[in-house]
Amino acid sequence: MKVSDIKDVNAQMIQQYQRSESVAQPAGNSPGQATVKPEEKVDLSTRAREIQQAKVEIARLPDVREEKVQEIKSQVDNGTYNVSGEQIANKMVGESIIDLFA
Repeated sequence: MKVSDIKDVNAQMIQQYQRSESVAQPAGNSPGQATVKPEEKVDLSTRAREIQQAKVEIARLPDVREEKVQEIKSQVDNGTYNVSGEQIANKMVGESIIDLFA
């Protein structure tokens, strides 16, 4: 799951909740009767809370993994950095497939 997908999941959950609230009518109300709009409320599911917590944890992570950058930089400087074309192709195809299902 991409970080940007987390926002989409929250939005989808909120929209689903809003749709279910707008469909539900209190018992005893007929279409001709005036209805009293209930108070607006937010009811976060356990899943929504977990997603929110994941967002907070992700925000705490550094944008750049400095130790990994330094490791690769030293390999490039020493001339020992080598990635096969097959590895690159496998990653590209794998990410493309994941994007299709996301």
